[in-house]
Amino acid sequence: MKFEVKDSDQMIELGKKIAGVLAAGDLVLLNGELGAGKTTLTRGIGEGLGAIGTIQSPTFVLARTHKTTAGPKLVHVDAYRLSSAMELDDLDIDFANSVVVVEWARDYVDGLAQSYLEVNIDRSSDDEVRQVTVLGFGARFQEVEIAARD
Repeated sequence: MKFEVKDSDQMIELGKKIAGVLAAGDLVLLNGELGAGKTTLTRGIGEGLGAIGTIQSPTFVLARTHKTTAGPKLVHVDAYRLSSAMELDDLDIDFANSVVVVEWARDYVDGLAQSYLEVNIDRSSDDEVRQVTVLGFGARFQEVEIAARD
C-alpha cells in the first residue's frame, strides 16, 4: 500500500488508519531518515488507539508505554541508540498484550513476530511531501488493507 503524505496532519491521519487494523500482539516497524515523520505517524497511531498522554520520541528512554482508553497498550520504541537485538530484548516489552511500534528497527526485530507491518517513509524531495509504503508480512497482515482516504 502506497500513500502520498503532504503534511504532518495527513501523517497523523494515516497513523489513525493504521491503528484501525491493529490489535494486541501486533508489531509495527518504522523506517525512514531522521525527520521523515516516524514519531508523527506514531502519534497518529496513538490517537487511533486512544493513547493517554503525549506521544513523543522515546530516544533517551528507549521505550514509552502508553495506556489507552480502550484496548491494548501502545509501546513506542526508539531503537536508534541500540546496538543489538539483545538490548531490545532487555527492554522487557510486553509484546503479547500491546501494540508495539519500533522506530529504527534495523535487524533487531528478527524473530519477535511472525507477522508485522513495515512502514517505510521516504522524504526524498525538498518539500514536505512523503511517500509512505506500508507492507504487511505474515498471515496476520496478508489481507490487511488501509484506506487511502475516507
